[in-house]
Amino acid sequence: MSETFDVLVAGAGPVGLAGFDFPGVDPLITGHQAMVEMRGGEALRGGWNCTDTGIYVHGPMPGRILTVQFDGPPADRTTPVTATELEDALHAVSGVRVQVTAVRSATRFTDNTRQSTDYRTGRVLLAGDAAHVHSPFGGQGLNLGVGDAVNLGWKLAAVSTGRAPAELLDTYTTERHPIGQWVLEWSRAQVAIMRTDPHSRAMRAVTEQLLATRDGATGIVKRISGIAHRYDLGDTHRLVGRSAPDIALADGTRLAEHCTRGGAVLLDLADTPALREIAAPWQRDILVVTAKPVAPHELSGMLVRPDGIVAWAAPEGVTGLREALTRWFGTP
Repeated sequence: MSETFDVLVAGAGPVGLAGFDFPGVDPLITGHQAMVEMRGGEALRGGWNCTDTGIYVHGPMPGRILTVQFDGPPADRTTPVTATELEDALHAVSGVRVQVTAVRSATRFTDNTRQSTDYRTGRVLLAGDAAHVHSPFGGQGLNLGVGDAVNLGWKLAAVSTGRAPAELLDTYTTERHPIGQWVLEWSRAQVAIMRTDPHSRAMRAVTEQLLATRDGATGIVKRISGIAHRYDLGDTHRLVGRSAPDIALADGTRLAEHCTRGGAVLLDLADTPALREIAAPWQRDILVVTAKPVAPHELSGMLVRPDGIVAWAAPEGVTGLREALTRWFGTP
């Protein structure tokens, strides 16, 4: 069976056959995560526990266990996880012998860390786990994959319907690859500070000290959530390339409410006729919202892409607006 498509987007699985390079770092850990019924679990400490032989987590839900061992990757990730395997892994890192009487769900994981050098080859594009893989700690792969999809989705829609040139798809790798690279580096750092050797314990202690400070915790949360990430769009304004601030407007709405239609939004905060005149030819793609901000704002106008990223911002006037509209939405 064969089918023909104009474009193929891979979201998971090996991509070597499609001509993509997938370099990275080989795995070092074996992890298990499971929901079980067991006898003897009262001897396990709750929460995260770092021991001389690894890490285990007990709870917060009854029967939830997680183990991490630093003696190499799983020998086989395809066979079902057995009760005996979970008992042995838990004993190895906790010293406690439990009896698993029922396995409700279980999986193995490791820290294989790889990223495709390019997210696009011709008409084949990569997103999510097809573009990058890493350890599951912190659940950052979900945010990263959603970010890929949102960035690519509107561009692919614009190109496939003829509203933007094919070159727009080249910006997908340019923008998303550095974000993926940072997440992979952070993921490797997480594994490094979890190890049981004295140097890793020292790094973990220093990290805990940084996270105990307001600036340290805020900085890390912003990076992990994606709020602090910025695409390099070649503009010096501090907001361009970042997620748009949700500005409260005097008409009782907020910017986010105008972004729900899935298209771009041009926010006219200073009631500027020239701004609306420039945007008029792009009315198919752009929703122009003219409204004063509730609080004084540094901007008179801001262009927000369909993925919520600021594509143009100006404290006054309309310099650069026409160029930004053409760059992201083609020639009308």
